This record gives sequence, structure tokens and C-alpha cells, in this order.
Amino acid sequence: MVRAFLALGSNMGDKVENLREALARLTHVPGVALLAASDVYRTPPWGKLDQDWFANAVVAVETSLSPEALLEAALGVERAMGRVRDVRWGPRLIDIDVLMHGDARRDEEHLRLPHPAMQERAFVLVPLAQIAPGLMLSGESVEAHLARLDRTGIEPMAALAPEPAAA
Repeated sequence: MVRAFLALGSNMGDKVENLREALARLTHVPGVALLAASDVYRTPPWGKLDQDWFANAVVAVETSLSPEALLEAALGVERAMGRVRDVRWGPRLIDIDVLMHGDARRDEEHLRLPHPAMQERAFVLVPLAQIAPGLMLSGESVEAHLARLDRTGIEPMAALAPEPAAA
């Protein structure tokens, strides 16, 4: 079993409920168990600015899936929920990114691990710091990377999920 981190985002419909549904679907994937979930944060759009605000969260899971299989499971959840990919960085019902998968390293067209842009995105690092503040990225803690980023407009708005029961 490996600890992996996934980022969830939505800016269409009931954004918080979209994240909750995605998490529920992910935790029903065989070989995926929830370890921790951040709060849901209201965040300004990024990349393409002329769109509605986002709800973003990060979850830690324990998984027996390979990085590729975890990505395929995430994409399967997106498809099952009706995600349509037509505009890069555009509006989305649900977006699920694999940020890290243990110590795995990948540099493929559809899977780069650790996620190469997460250190530049406060909307990822704020919820990641909530559930894994001491996590190291490129030799520095999540908190150190976050200290260099603008967090304007990022506000907690709801709980994503109840804390998992202790084993």
C-alpha cells in the first residue's frame, strides 16, 4: 500500500457536492482507502480567468493501485460524473489530479509525478498543507513553498468529508 495525494476541483453546478460525490466514488474504487481530506476551499479561477470561482480540496489515500491505475480510476470518476474536456483550464464539473503517489516518478504525456505544477498553485498547496504540512516537495516543505505564493481569495468554505475512523 502506498500513500497518494489527489487534488479535486469543480466550478460548475453544486461545486461542493461535486467534490463530495467524486470523493465517494473514489473511495469505492477497490484498492483505494481515504486517509485524510482537507476542507473545501473557495478559490479564484486559475489559468483561464473569465470563469466562475472554484471549489478545491486535496485528499490523501492509501492505495494498492499503480500510479497509472490510480489515474485511470480518477479519470473514470470524472467520466462517470459527466466531465467534458473541451477548453484547457476551462470550466469543469469535476477535475481530479494525481499529485503524488508514494515516491513514484513519472514523466509521461498523461502522467507526471510528482505533479510538476503543484508547487506554483496555492489552490493546491493550501488544502495540501492542511492535511500534510510537513510533506516534502523538491527538498522543501509544502508550507515553505506556500509561503512564496499569493493566497488572495482562497477561503475555507465547507468540510469535504468526515474524518476517517481510526483503525
